[in-house]
Amino acid sequence: MASNGFLLSLTSALLVLLPFLSVSAMTKQTYIVHMKHQDKPSSYATHHDWYSSQLQTDSTLLYTYTDAYHGFAASLDSDEADSLRRSDSVLGVYEDTLYTLHTTRTPEFLGLNTESDSHHTQVLNQASNDVIIGVLDTGVWPESKSFDDSGLPEIPTRWKGKCESGPDFKPTLCNKKLIGARSFSKGYRMASSGGSATKPKEVVSPRDNDGHGTHTASTAAGSPVGNASLLGYAQGTARGMASRSRVAVYKVCWSVGCFGSDILAGMDQAISDGVDVLSLSLGGGSAPYYRDTIAIGAFTAVEKGIFVSCSAGNSGPIRASLANVAPWIMTVGAGTIDRDFPAFALLGNKKRFTGVSLYSGNGMGAKPVGLVYNKGNSSASNMCLPGSLEPDFARGKVVVCDRGVNARVEKGAVVRDAGGVGMIIANTAASGEELVADSHLLPAVAVGRKVGDMIREYVRSNSNPTAVLSFGGTVLNVKPSPVVAAFSSRGPNMVNPQILKPDVIGPGVNILAAWSEAVGPTGLDTDTRKTRFNIMSGTSMSCPHISGLAALLKAAHPEWSPSAIKSALMTTAYTQDNTNSPLRDAAGGGFSNPLAHGAGHVEPHKALDPGLVYDISIEDYITFLCSLDYTVAQVQTIVKRPNVTCSRKFSDPGQLNYPSFSVLFANKKVVRYTRTLTNVGAAGSVYDVTVGAPTMVNVAVKPTKLVFKSVGEKQRYTVTFVAKSGAPKTPMSEFGSIVWSNAQHQVKSPVAFAWTQ
Repeated sequence: MASNGFLLSLTSALLVLLPFLSVSAMTKQTYIVHMKHQDKPSSYATHHDWYSSQLQTDSTLLYTYTDAYHGFAASLDSDEADSLRRSDSVLGVYEDTLYTLHTTRTPEFLGLNTESDSHHTQVLNQASNDVIIGVLDTGVWPESKSFDDSGLPEIPTRWKGKCESGPDFKPTLCNKKLIGARSFSKGYRMASSGGSATKPKEVVSPRDNDGHGTHTASTAAGSPVGNASLLGYAQGTARGMASRSRVAVYKVCWSVGCFGSDILAGMDQAISDGVDVLSLSLGGGSAPYYRDTIAIGAFTAVEKGIFVSCSAGNSGPIRASLANVAPWIMTVGAGTIDRDFPAFALLGNKKRFTGVSLYSGNGMGAKPVGLVYNKGNSSASNMCLPGSLEPDFARGKVVVCDRGVNARVEKGAVVRDAGGVGMIIANTAASGEELVADSHLLPAVAVGRKVGDMIREYVRSNSNPTAVLSFGGTVLNVKPSPVVAAFSSRGPNMVNPQILKPDVIGPGVNILAAWSEAVGPTGLDTDTRKTRFNIMSGTSMSCPHISGLAALLKAAHPEWSPSAIKSALMTTAYTQDNTNSPLRDAAGGGFSNPLAHGAGHVEPHKALDPGLVYDISIEDYITFLCSLDYTVAQVQTIVKRPNVTCSRKFSDPGQLNYPSFSVLFANKKVVRYTRTLTNVGAAGSVYDVTVGAPTMVNVAVKPTKLVFKSVGEKQRYTVTFVAKSGAPKTPMSEFGSIVWSNAQHQVKSPVAFAWTQ
């Protein structure tokens, strides 16, 4: 999830922005224009000059894109946009899109700094000195100790980036850890000023006044900081996944969100600067790849050997709610870790229920007080929306608030402002049993749906309900873990269902990382507390974990392509929790499946030595795109090659050499895919196949044994999926697996089956 403060500001800002957007067809707004790059007349010295000549005198050229995209962003009215669409040199003209943010126990949880493996981890971290992670987000708080550069060697000479000056940001704030900091605001400024590039209220600089960007950047590659905590919670050493890798920050997100034109400019600059990994904890809905700003920029990045990790989104447990589903992107969902922050609600009937909280104040004492809920059957008061609670109702009492609609911490502020002394935030069906801890402004306990229902029934059926809340600090080695977060977005992939997404899950619930001192831990304007670390939840938090792990893999295997790194992380992921049970889903408490967890939860040490990888070339991706019934011009938008003809297509997009399978029977009973595995383990390796399949499907793999005589050798296999007669007529999914294994390695691919699209 995004930080609560960001969600609050985003909600209010969108209320202002949306009326403007409806009028914008009559005024100017930002468009992204895709040009035939190679058509630039020789009379123009630069593409920038050529693009400028395409515009009317009163239009503003915002960005010229050269790497991530071939074209420009400009402020246009609808007539000028239509005129450009008719130009022979223009491939497409698209309205700017608004994206949103998807808002450290984890190194130990991932096995990255256990005593038995400290030497291995240390050597690996040393090797990551030369790996540069580019983070596109809300900026950075450079004074954080997580960006201390003690002991780091000089910055790699290939680095072309810089530290941008701003009213509140000096270039000297960068160092050998934080090696770059830039901001991109022209799209935001154009939208927020009604079509004129006037100065926005926010200071234009790389400084993070939201906290989200500092949190994600330090999660990926923060330096170790001892005695870190959020107001006493989660105390210990905080460190990023690749704690010696370099960080370059590109601020593309502002108070209303992240505009596609700014994101594209940030990606364009990051590619030019020389990053090795791109981390984007943001995204929008599902759009064709040629209309997806992040997918377009990521394609160029991957072509240049840059690994791209993106958050899956926080719209779970709704089905088909994913963002960032392009196959060249690592799409990351969220799970819990084995650390918790228990809190307790003792009711007047002597029943004591356990929830979670990060409340750190003086508490409410040991004396029970009145417990209230559901005044006048109003859903607004049920949810504790702003202005919904009467002081006569809440004063001096603990208020039960349903989770949903507004930010959890805002509910606490509403209760406090109405005179309440405490809050129980109770889940509904949408969040199930998922518990997310928050640093509330008043004593507050979050409970799951089942407990919430019992508390709600107690209040309704008792003439004098009471409660007292208490707090249990930090608890480790929680079981079961990991559990898939209820908020983590789910498949199937609605852009092309033959590619299974998400790819993996990583730690994304109650994550401690660095924080901006410009904002309190809740993000609320009324929260005047200052903390150097904060605990947050969301796929925004899981994404940079995988970005950092990719940096470690790139350091260990510099010759691996981005798709090889992705394959290693996917095929070695695990699907059993720390009780040896299949992964569970917080949404309902039952078992999870690959539409929620992809290939499983990442396991870094196994990913370092996966045995075999599914590698994918750029030509393979082009063939895949040509298989999606896109026009050649639409494919060229993504590929940025003028000579693409789509003479080669797959018979089915699922033929892409992906590390997982998504089988869509639809109008056919037989689906046959061929895959190629590359040996990155030892010479003379032999692998046997094991197949798992539901009863409604027959699966045959040929050959059943793969023999690799040398490292780097490739071997192909074909798998045939046959739907048995009597297949379901209603939409449903079933799951299986294909595993290639020997004594040293297990190379596992999940398989999802669907009978209707």
